[in-house]
Amino acid sequence: MRLLLQQRPDGREAPRFVQLQLQPDLLGGWELLRETGQTGGRSTLRRELYGDQASAIAALEAARDAQLKRGFQLVFAQGADAPK
Repeated sequence: MRLLLQQRPDGREAPRFVQLQLQPDLLGGWELLRETGQTGGRSTLRRELYGDQASAIAALEAARDAQLKRGFQLVFAQGADAPK
Protein backbone atom coordinates (compact mmCIF):
# COMPACT_ATOMS: atom_id res chain seq x y z
CA MET A 1 0.00 0.00 0.00
CA ARG A 2 1.19 3.51 -0.78
CA LEU A 3 0.13 6.99 0.34
CA LEU A 4 1.30 10.31 -1.07
CA LEU A 5 0.79 13.48 0.95
CA GLN A 6 1.69 16.99 -0.17
CA GLN A 7 1.70 20.51 1.27
CA ARG A 8 0.18 23.37 -0.66
CA PRO A 9 2.79 25.52 -2.36
CA ASP A 10 3.24 28.95 -0.80
CA GLY A 11 4.62 30.58 -3.96
CA ARG A 12 8.20 30.95 -2.76
CA GLU A 13 9.42 27.37 -2.94
CA ALA A 14 8.39 23.98 -4.28
CA PRO A 15 5.81 22.05 -2.26
CA ARG A 16 7.00 19.40 0.18
CA PHE A 17 5.83 15.80 -0.04
CA VAL A 18 5.74 12.67 2.09
CA GLN A 19 5.32 9.23 0.57
CA LEU A 20 4.54 6.29 2.85
CA GLN A 21 4.84 2.80 1.43
CA LEU A 22 4.17 -0.50 3.20
CA GLN A 23 5.53 -3.74 1.76
CA PRO A 24 6.45 -7.25 2.93
CA ASP A 25 10.13 -8.11 3.24
CA LEU A 26 11.82 -11.38 2.32
CA LEU A 27 11.95 -12.69 5.91
CA GLY A 28 8.22 -12.53 6.66
CA GLY A 29 8.23 -9.08 8.25
CA TRP A 30 7.01 -5.73 6.95
CA GLU A 31 8.81 -2.55 5.89
CA LEU A 32 7.50 0.99 6.17
CA LEU A 33 9.32 3.26 3.73
CA ARG A 34 9.09 7.03 4.35
CA GLU A 35 10.28 9.32 1.60
CA THR A 36 10.24 13.06 2.30
CA GLY A 37 11.47 16.06 0.37
CA GLN A 38 10.59 18.87 -2.00
CA THR A 39 8.94 18.22 -5.34
CA GLY A 40 11.66 18.31 -7.99
CA GLY A 41 14.45 18.36 -5.40
CA ARG A 42 16.27 16.11 -3.01
CA SER A 43 14.48 13.55 -0.93
CA THR A 44 15.28 11.38 2.07
CA LEU A 45 14.28 7.72 2.38
CA ARG A 46 13.96 6.01 5.76
CA ARG A 47 13.08 2.36 6.35
CA GLU A 48 11.44 0.92 9.45
CA LEU A 49 11.04 -2.82 10.00
CA TYR A 50 8.09 -4.50 11.75
CA GLY A 51 7.50 -8.13 12.66
CA ASP A 52 3.84 -8.31 11.70
CA GLN A 53 1.42 -6.56 9.37
CA ALA A 54 -0.82 -5.17 12.12
CA SER A 55 1.98 -3.19 13.78
CA ALA A 56 3.21 -1.97 10.38
CA ILE A 57 -0.27 -0.71 9.46
CA ALA A 58 -0.57 1.01 12.85
CA ALA A 59 2.77 2.77 12.25
CA LEU A 60 1.69 3.82 8.74
CA GLU A 61 -1.58 5.24 10.08
CA ALA A 62 0.25 7.10 12.88
CA ALA A 63 2.72 8.58 10.38
CA ARG A 64 -0.15 9.60 8.09
CA ASP A 65 -2.07 11.24 10.93
CA ALA A 66 1.03 13.15 12.09
CA GLN A 67 1.55 14.56 8.60
CA LEU A 68 -2.13 15.50 8.25
CA LYS A 69 -1.83 17.49 11.50
CA ARG A 70 1.19 19.31 10.02
CA GLY A 71 -0.90 20.56 7.10
CA PHE A 72 -0.22 17.90 4.48
CA GLN A 73 -3.08 16.69 2.29
CA LEU A 74 -3.60 13.15 1.02
CA VAL A 75 -3.38 13.29 -2.78
CA PHE A 76 -2.95 9.61 -3.71
CA ALA A 77 -3.70 6.25 -2.05
CA GLN A 78 -2.96 2.89 -3.62
CA GLY A 79 -3.73 -0.57 -2.32
CA ALA A 80 -6.83 -2.67 -1.74
CA ASP A 81 -6.86 -2.00 1.99
CA ALA A 82 -5.37 1.50 1.90
CA PRO A 83 -6.40 3.54 4.94
CA LYS A 84 -8.36 6.67 4.11
